[in-house]
This record gives sequence, C-alpha cells and structure tokens, in this order.
Amino acid sequence: MTAQSSTNLASDSWALADLLRGDFKQSQYGRIILPFSLLRRLECVLEPTKATVLAEFERIQTMALAEEAQEKFLLRATSGLAFFNTSKMDLATLGEAGIKDNLESYIHSFSRDAREIFEHFKFVEFIGLLSDANLLYKIVQRVRTMDLSPASVSNHDMGLVFEELIRRFAEGSNETAGEHFTPRDIVRLTTALVFMEDDSALTQPGIIRTVYDPTAGTGGFLSSGMEYVHELNPQTVMRAYGQELNPESYAICKADMLIKGQEVNNIKLGNTLSNDQLGAEKFDYMLSNPPFGVDWKKIEEDIKTENSQKGFDGRFGAGLPRVSDGSLLFLMHLLSKMRGAEEGGGRIGIILNGSPLFTGGAGSGESEIRRHILEADLLEAIVALPTDMFYNTGIATYVWVLSNKKAKPRQGKVQLINGVNLCGKMRKSLGSKRNVMDETDIATIIRSFGAFEVVDARTLDKPDEPKSNRGRQAANPKAAVAKTFSSKVFASHEFGYRRIAIERPLRESYQFSAERIAELRFANKPLKAPMQWLYETYGQHWLDGASAAATDDGYDFGDLATHEASIRKHIKAHFSELKERQVKDLLNTDIWHEHLSLLRNAEKLQQFFGTEPYNDMNQYDSQLKQAQQAQQVVLSTSDKKKLLAAISWKNPDAAKVIKKLHKATPAQPLYGLFAGSGASQGQTVEYKPDGDLRDNENVALDPSTGVNALNEAYFIKEVQPHVADAWIDAGKTDPKDGEIGLVGYEIPFNRHFYQYQPPRDLVAIDADLDKVSAEIMALLREVHS
Repeated sequence: MTAQSSTNLASDSWALADLLRGDFKQSQYGRIILPFSLLRRLECVLEPTKATVLAEFERIQTMALAEEAQEKFLLRATSGLAFFNTSKMDLATLGEAGIKDNLESYIHSFSRDAREIFEHFKFVEFIGLLSDANLLYKIVQRVRTMDLSPASVSNHDMGLVFEELIRRFAEGSNETAGEHFTPRDIVRLTTALVFMEDDSALTQPGIIRTVYDPTAGTGGFLSSGMEYVHELNPQTVMRAYGQELNPESYAICKADMLIKGQEVNNIKLGNTLSNDQLGAEKFDYMLSNPPFGVDWKKIEEDIKTENSQKGFDGRFGAGLPRVSDGSLLFLMHLLSKMRGAEEGGGRIGIILNGSPLFTGGAGSGESEIRRHILEADLLEAIVALPTDMFYNTGIATYVWVLSNKKAKPRQGKVQLINGVNLCGKMRKSLGSKRNVMDETDIATIIRSFGAFEVVDARTLDKPDEPKSNRGRQAANPKAAVAKTFSSKVFASHEFGYRRIAIERPLRESYQFSAERIAELRFANKPLKAPMQWLYETYGQHWLDGASAAATDDGYDFGDLATHEASIRKHIKAHFSELKERQVKDLLNTDIWHEHLSLLRNAEKLQQFFGTEPYNDMNQYDSQLKQAQQAQQVVLSTSDKKKLLAAISWKNPDAAKVIKKLHKATPAQPLYGLFAGSGASQGQTVEYKPDGDLRDNENVALDPSTGVNALNEAYFIKEVQPHVADAWIDAGKTDPKDGEIGLVGYEIPFNRHFYQYQPPRDLVAIDADLDKVSAEIMALLREVHS
C-alpha cells in the first residue's frame, strides 16, 4: 500500500466525523474515531482464530480458573497472537437494541492488555455519549464495513493510517501532531543508520536483539526497527521496549505491539526522564525523536537530585542543560541504556534540533555533555536533514548516531553529512511538513555513512527552489545557489577548545573634587536615587555641619518621621524594588548622619590632597595615611571603600595599579608576572586586572602538543601583538584536567559546510537602483500633476 493509499484509508475512517458534526466538538472527533478504528483492526486480526478461541473458552469455563490462568489457555488458541476476545458478538452482530451494553460487553471480553488500551482512550465514556446522541448504532454500522484485515492492510500501513488519523486529530484539537509520531521517511533513514553497521551480525541464525524508544509515540520507530531486521532475517527475534507520556499515543503503540506479538508489558506509560520504568534494562538499539525545545521545569527537582546524588552512576552525570530545552537529557538517558561494550555494545539514533550542537560555552552543562560524548568516543555521525520535514516545525534538524562499539576506522573520528538538499516537495503539505525524502535520497546518505567517506560538495540533480513572483523583480537577479551533497570526517578533538582568560592591567586616577566627594552624602545603589530625592524634597531646611552642632533645638538633620506617609507612597510608586528593610533605613537618621560624617571627613582630606587629579593609584594608600594623620581623620575599612569608590575612576592614561610585588619569583610576563622597574627594580610585579577589559580566547585542542605550549603559542600570535600588556590568567583552570583554561566542545555544523556566494556585481545593483529611482520619480510627477 502506498502512502497515498494509507491517507485515503485514513480519510475513509475520518469520514465518521460527518456523523459526529453538531453533536460533538471537533476536538472530540479523534477520541472517537481512533479507538473505533483500532477496535476494527483488532477484530480483523482476531477473525481467523475467533472460532478456536470461543471453543477453548467454552472448554475452560468449567475449570473455575483465575483470569490469568484462563488467559494462558486462550492465548495458545490464537496461533501466536498476544490477545483475544471471548465474546460471541462482533461489530456486525451487536444489534441496534441494547447496542451500548453489547458494545461495552464486547470491549470487556478482550484480554487484559487489549482492554487497557481502550481504557486509556476513555472509550466507555464516549460510548455513552454516542448512545445519548443516538449515533452509536450508525457509527458501528459504518465501522464494521472497513476492511482492516492484515491481508488488506499490513502492520506497517496500519501504522501510517493511525498516524494520519492522529495528525488530523491534532489539527482539530489544537495539539501538536509531531509530538506523537515521526514522519516515516525520517524513521526509515534513522533506522537504517542505526542498524546497517550490524547487518552481517543480524543475518546470523538464532539472533535475539532489543530495540528501545524512550519517546515511543505511536511506536513508529519500534515498528521500523523490527521491520528492518525482519527483512534481513525473518528468524531474528526483536524485542521492543518503550515508554510514552501521552495516553492515546501509548494506547496505539501498545495495540501495535500487541498485534505484532510483542510483550506489551515492555511498553510503559509515563514521563521517561522523571520516572524511568525500565530502569534496570540495557538495550542493543535505541531510536528516539524527543520533543524539540521543551523545558523540563516541572521535573527539575527530580533531575537535579539524580544528578547531584548519583553522578555518573545515574543518567545525568555528564551535566545538565538549561531548563528551557531538555533534548540533551533524553540523549544522556539513552547513553545510560546502552548495552556494555563487553556484552556486544549498543547503538543510538536520535533526532535533535540545532541547539544541542553549539548552545552553551565552555563549562556549561551542554558543553560538558558534548565533552563526555566526544571524549568517550561515542559519536559516530551527525546528519543534517532538510528543513520542513516534520509536521509541527520547519526548523533545521539533525540525526545523531552514537555507538560504544565503533569500527576501527571510525575510532576517534566523527562524520558530518550534509543532507539538507536531499528532498523533494510534497504534492500536498501536511502541517509544516512540505518536504519528503525518497528512497534515492535516503540511499545517498546511507551509502556515504556506510563508506565512511569524504565527499566534496557534489551538485545534485534537484530542481531549483521556485522563485516568488511577488513584488518587484530584479533585472539582474542573484544566481541560484547550487544544491549540493557533501560529507566530512573530523577527529573528535577538533570540536574541542580551551577557553583561556586574558587579563589587562587596571589603570585608575583619583581626585578630591567637590563634585566627587559630594556623592558621599548618599549611599550606594539601590538607596542612592531615593536618598537624592529625599534630600532634594525634604532636606533644604536641615542644619548640618558646625551650625547644627551649635544648635540645641534646630538639629533635625535626616529626621523624616513627620513625612513618613507621603514618603512611603512615593517610594512605592517610583522605587518599588526597595524592600521594607531598606525603606526603614532611609527613614532612619543614622544612615544620614553616617554619610554626612563621611562627607565632612572627605572635605578635611581635600585640604591635604587639593582638587587636582592624580594618575598614579599606587601612591594613594600612603598619601591617604599621611592625610589622615595631618587632618586627624579616622576612617573605618567600610568608609575607605566608599571614599575610594567616590573619588576614583578608570583612566587608560593612568599608571598600572600594582596588586603585589614578589621578591623571589621569576618574571613570567605571559602569566602576569612582569619584571619591575624604577622603585620596583629587581622585583616581580603583579598588576590588578581590569574586569571591564577581561576577555576570553578559544584555543583549539591538539593532543599532540602540551596545553601550556598550545596556549602560549596562540597568545603570542593572536593576542600579544595587539595588546602588549595583557597576560593569561593562570588561575582559571579546568576542573577535570587541572590545566590552564576551561575545556569546551561545540559542533559548528553550518560553518563546516558554508559555501560562499559572491554578491551581485555593483554595476547590476546600481542599474536596479537607477530603474527603481526613475519609477519613483515618475510616480511623484503624476501626483504633483
């Protein structure tokens, strides 16, 4: 059956909506059509063995067995199926009178696992609603005529039908179809990439393998994995495992596995990240399409607890990504599920958006996760897919292929495959999906991956993108970009770098000018602005200084008690960020007297320093000590900090500020230890760094060269010629290897495949501009005339 045939069959099923219209909301259509279609499929699958099952059921009725024991007997009569139905009725014989009770009895007669599927659809509830609307019999009569037998519709095609029904349901209920299933062309590609390396092993007799999807959806990946292996070797036993969050998708996945004879207890319902229900299991193959860019705030506490308490003994030891995107959490979850290399190893295929490639700098959770993957040599390849491939998004997406059993030629290397142009336009878009990969496109990627080859940009036989005919057309349009395919191979360390901190010396000046020391009347932020307002509004009559000290009844400096109500009202309206504790400080005279005292002391010190600027901060401490003695001024440590903050500023023309002088330490100018001169002759000088001038440089990793030698060579070549007094901060080291600089990893996919397109010739651009200008002038003349 073709994809179009599957769509037509889904349309026939969706035609039930004509009966529902008016009595049910559009968002409810899927909750009725999906379980009825599933019910008919199960009935068609059971039909060949129905008589045998009924006969066996009659036989064991007299044995008074428990339900579990009965099921074991009845399953033997199904010829290998994993479910049964013991009702003598079917959809064709339910009758019109009492159809509600008959249908409910029919559903209840399924085996336990099949019954659970309908419970997740809340099917009995909708049976009641249909009965109340006098629609139940009509729906049943329409459904019973559908031929959904395995002879007419294969399991693969039935999966396509269910996916199309879910897509229509999602559109009608304002849900996202792509959260429930992955387009089959992407499924085929990802499955082939994961399984093809083991083709020879999978053809051996007696092979048993496991496949797992932590975001199972409707089971498309699990089904595809089983189909792939079955085509290679029908005797291979493939056991499917999965977990799904959405109840309806879980129900369809479980039904699909039930029909295929899988152990449905291996399909779990729940959140994989916060409640892994297959915690002890390890798998041979894993396939997943986790949701793109979905935050994990709801389960943040669970994830962080596992990370901090279990480390690498849990799933998230490598690090945690930002809360806004949980894609890499699913990747780490899969890595923890890989069968050990000593047991045959495991392989992973996961679809991610562009964010996990490069988001997060050195030391971030994302970078540390990439570091773990690349340094453990787990990443085999990344394939860039075309845009507009998914039902719910048109963004760029990538297939990551990982393994802990790399073939020897792949060890220490990563293949990047640029398949963004390997697609064709769909005849009719499905949601955001406008492009589709055919078998030829998929084969191109598979061959390149299998050959582990480097392919220079090769032009593809693909039609150019249709140009828009809207708006003004350029007389000399830009040439169309050629559609190409390419593949590159990199050593794993080539994606790594070491971020070194580059410091420059602090240069400061200071000045005891009236304007600068006047700032000492007010506290620092956040109290500075409200204090200035209070002083301007209420402080004009305050007595301060010597006159206040000589007055017995007029000394009210900083007393705001009589205006408290109006002050609080203004603060609430204009300084709402202030807390109650800070408001009380503003209303307390102590803070005003404290800052007034500091202002008066600064005025005394001004008599010693004068009002001229000083451009050598290294003399400040000794001069301040002399000034305090001369003017008999006592300053606390806190007062000194406030004073310095008010009178000093950064000045690129000032002298460098010395942090420390070393007597027995050799000079190392690359690391901030400079040979002294003048008064510091014979000593090694360490300068204070200027935080505003601090910079970071990324030095590419190279295992063949020592870290310090690599950093120094980069610094001498790229930094020192431009900033002669800069140095490397040797105190910033990587917490894992202890070397200078913080290690980071990123995979700049687009940068490696960027193709330069020269701009149009200036003459052609000028000609277009002249033409447009002439047309505008002609229009203006018409307006004026």
